[in-house]
Amino acid sequence: METMIENNKAVVRRFNKEVIEQGNIDSFNALMDSKFVNRSAPAGMDNGPKGMIWFFNEILRPAMPDIKVTIHEQVAEGDMVTTRKVISGTQTGTLLGVPATGKKVSIEVIDMVRVKDGKYLEHWGITTLPELLATLAQA
Repeated sequence: METMIENNKAVVRRFNKEVIEQGNIDSFNALMDSKFVNRSAPAGMDNGPKGMIWFFNEILRPAMPDIKVTIHEQVAEGDMVTTRKVISGTQTGTLLGVPATGKKVSIEVIDMVRVKDGKYLEHWGITTLPELLATLAQA
């Protein structure tokens, strides 16, 4: 029998594969609580479900159509799952104002997700996206 912690880790793995990597809207809707809050959303950005899927499908996917998520580690306790991962792909489109470079790029991420009843309820994260953008802008 799987434990709640194992189930929560599976929810996060599924989100990374099906939503971030594949852009699957049905999976997104199945895995996102209507009261979801992204505690790391930039100022002025929608911090609810709409802002989250918008970032993946309107910002990352057009910039890196071959997007891949590699999970290196997951640690979970209670209803929290922490994941260390890399989001990578070829930047063939504009990424937050930086024109396409054709280069392979990687964004390192550590995020924490509160899972409730098999759905994302809260998210906190840190990424190397700002550093990547600065590097690409100088190229």
